[in-house]
Amino acid sequence: MITSFNITNFGPLSSLRGEGLGKLNLVLGANSCGKTFLLKALYATMRAQEESGRGEDPRDFSEVLGDKLYWTFQADKLGDLVQKGVGNRLAVSVTMQNNCGLAYEFGPDTSRKVVPSYNNLPPREANSIFLPPKEVLTLAKVILKSGLQDKAFGFDATYVDLVLALQNPTQRERTFDGFTRSRQQLERMFQGKIEYLPDAERWVYKKGNSRFSLNTTAEGIKKIAILDTLLGNRFLTPDSVVFIDEPESALHPTAISQLLDIVYQLSDAGIQFFIASHSYFVVKKLYLIALSKNIPIPVFLADQDGGWHQDDLLQGIPDNEIINESIRLFDQELEVSAG
Repeated sequence: MITSFNITNFGPLSSLRGEGLGKLNLVLGANSCGKTFLLKALYATMRAQEESGRGEDPRDFSEVLGDKLYWTFQADKLGDLVQKGVGNRLAVSVTMQNNCGLAYEFGPDTSRKVVPSYNNLPPREANSIFLPPKEVLTLAKVILKSGLQDKAFGFDATYVDLVLALQNPTQRERTFDGFTRSRQQLERMFQGKIEYLPDAERWVYKKGNSRFSLNTTAEGIKKIAILDTLLGNRFLTPDSVVFIDEPESALHPTAISQLLDIVYQLSDAGIQFFIASHSYFVVKKLYLIALSKNIPIPVFLADQDGGWHQDDLLQGIPDNEIINESIRLFDQELEVSAG
């Protein structure tokens, strides 16, 4: 589990430090404040560590990290990610349990390769994954062609990695302890399963004995199915780290609440989550989970000046514009009703 991180001069992120991280972590802020940047920075760092040394890949960690940052953020050169300013250098450090960690930094002239300042993390068998706001199943062929064959900017590495992870075959052995109930609940939510047909190289939605094209399947169903698939093919295991950008996208408020109940169960089984959201329902549900389970849920909030601070949902919902806007609308309703 990631226990702390420190990010400086990374795109819109001037300075952001997270400490005492939990199995559930929430990121809030206005558009363009850097929520997705934060999730992708942590994802690229973790995924580089996981991919380094696996299989027959001859690249060392510095090459894997440079490639992962390059294809995740798709800048002409990595130095373009450094926040503008005289003498600025981008710096990232991540600490995991047992005080192991890694750190790297680079300046505006860096092109591709990133040499870490230190890396004493042991090899990771678990996988990290980034779940974007939109589903990827209907675009799987296009994503792989763009990212792997054409080597063109467009769909970044988070999309390519996700499509590849989803194509792993479903495992028949017993699901990891704590995952079975979550998968059952996920499948009840969309009353079926998503299956990949290798011969046809396409995904279908299976409900009972019938199969349906994904083009006629609701986006919310496909989004829920993605998480179920990653659990079923054992890409996600205890010690995985999952980054979810806008889990509320394409989901009814009831489904958001059900999904976050499942996310809590998975966190209790060992998976760590980082969630970026704009949704009142996400904030409120995670607050209720913190209270009912008596667990801290770190929350990172961006202010209008580009600064960040850390709070804890167990201590209450911190002041934020998602909640404030809902209160303003309620007050406006009372004024209109009163005439």
